[in-house]
Amino acid sequence: MENIKRLEADEFWADSTVIEAGDYVFVGYCMGNEGRPIEEQINGAFDTLKSRLALAGLGLDSVVKMDCLFRNISDLNYLPDVIKKHFNGRYPTRKAYTTDFIREGILFQIDAIAYKG
Repeated sequence: MENIKRLEADEFWADSTVIEAGDYVFVGYCMGNEGRPIEEQINGAFDTLKSRLALAGLGLDSVVKMDCLFRNISDLNYLPDVIKKHFNGRYPTRKAYTTDFIREGILFQIDAIAYKG
């Protein structure tokens, strides 16, 4: 357990949003710009991901896997342009899912795994 560092925790929801475990950093529940149009929410989620990765001294170039959660799967069409803008050709693997979020204004969320080693 010494190699597991909980870098950011949410006491209300009783979870850790950033965990460093060995050479990997697990980041969850990245969203932003709730209630705004989908493009703004996707960009806001990447801003949140960046700030959480920074807690481990990492940037987006360290992300190796992303799970992208959408309220409406048709909004997946907005994702490639945003990814191209943020990753400069160094793309992680990813999956897209649809889900019912806890609040109506949430349209998008990212969970990610980054490599620190």
